[in-house]
Amino acid sequence: MTRWRWTGLLLVSAATAFGQLGELSISGGKATLRNAELGSFALTGTGGSTTTVTAEAKTDVRIGVRFTVNNQSFFGQEFGYAYNHGKLSISSTPPEEVGMPVHQGFYNFLAYGSPEGSKVRPFAAGGVHFSTFYPPGTGVFSGNGVTKFGINYGGGIKIRVSEIMMLRFDVRDYFQPKPNFWQQDLKGWMHMLETSVGFGLAF
Repeated sequence: MTRWRWTGLLLVSAATAFGQLGELSISGGKATLRNAELGSFALTGTGGSTTTVTAEAKTDVRIGVRFTVNNQSFFGQEFGYAYNHGKLSISSTPPEEVGMPVHQGFYNFLAYGSPEGSKVRPFAAGGVHFSTFYPPGTGVFSGNGVTKFGINYGGGIKIRVSEIMMLRFDVRDYFQPKPNFWQQDLKGWMHMLETSVGFGLAF
């Protein structure tokens, strides 16, 4: 029993010495795409006629979860996942919009403007991610998503509202090559701008 008491005491002492080590947060907000034209493709109508239309990707609602490890006073690391509700806008007559969800996984390095334990902590972030685009008629379990790898940067602010609860505000720009659904030759990289607010728990 004595050994377990000493073990518990050491764990408590370590937690006190290193301060807050982890955060788990969930965020919601908006994702806005730029340079999101996906080229042209042939569309066959009900009467058998074929027309050439253009497609553009759009996103709106974004929901994400983040796990953060603050292993130094001014630095941390973050892993996360986000779902972006997306649409594919087709320039047919009349115009159409069909579902195109975008799933993301990401890693970021964080640099804080105030030390661990501060009530308000502005931060800058930079890292890498992948974005998986699912064209119309496919889903997460279909295996037909198109995955593109990219880099992202941005920043935000975390505000402690109690010993373990916090609010966070994030602005992040994710950019990656465009998804070539129809093997089209696409130029340039697509940008996805995240603006979100979240709630987190510190432990």
